[in-house]
Amino acid sequence: MKSLICLPLFLLALPIFGQDSLEVKEKNMWNHFTYDMGNVFGGIGHSYSRPLHWEGDDWANLGYMTAGTLLLFAVDGEINDWTQGFKEDVPDFIMDYGHKYGNPNNNYMITGGVYLTGLFTKNEKLRRTGVLLIASASAGGLLQQVSKRIVGRARPKAEVGHATFDPLHLDRVYNYDSFPSGHAMLAFSNAYVIAKQFDSPWIKGGLYAIGLVPGMIRVMDDFHWFSDVAFSTVLSIFIVESIDRYLDSKYDQKYGDPKKNVSWNLSFGPNRMGLSLHF
Repeated sequence: MKSLICLPLFLLALPIFGQDSLEVKEKNMWNHFTYDMGNVFGGIGHSYSRPLHWEGDDWANLGYMTAGTLLLFAVDGEINDWTQGFKEDVPDFIMDYGHKYGNPNNNYMITGGVYLTGLFTKNEKLRRTGVLLIASASAGGLLQQVSKRIVGRARPKAEVGHATFDPLHLDRVYNYDSFPSGHAMLAFSNAYVIAKQFDSPWIKGGLYAIGLVPGMIRVMDDFHWFSDVAFSTVLSIFIVESIDRYLDSKYDQKYGDPKKNVSWNLSFGPNRMGLSLHF
């Protein structure tokens, strides 16, 4: 009789033990790694597919970004001349930082380091931050590589003017791969993602300023026009925000404004034009 009573109790306990075993399995490092890498590719795909789901405000933002880029394009020559006026005053270590930080190899060393730290310490927030960094850099990096070949804009160092193009090449043409700026995109993506970890506007502002340095250095060293850098910086914000929304559904740890809105204000007046971006 006791055996008959114990048998049902044992059968009822099996799902509980099985669930515990499953939870342990799901929380091991390999499963976290494979889950995170799946979210990296999922985030990249999500960011590329967003134009298929755009509504009125999204198309308006694209229009503002295009208009702002064209306005800067019109004065690229003057801005380039202006930056040359103080290039010699910039310390060498800042120039070196500007060139090296946005380099893809160095970028992935940093973003990979953040992710692996979160993985080994079992810190979900750091893991998610690493995933966002890697996915944003990869999405932006691939996009800018393709765009360079399509647009074929001459770099300032080619000395043929800011409005010279040699478009539609399968391979990158030397000195005709100015638009957009990969260094600016990678550097500001990192700064923008890391700034999401903080609420203080002063810390955020400092991180944004650090993220803007590589783009400006590339302008001063004649690798890019200012409109290349401005477009790349804004595009990196949209990519990060898109992937961040995707990751909200994948991780319990969240940060930043849940609405994650990006708004623009484009204004004109006598002898004045302005473009402000709020995020």
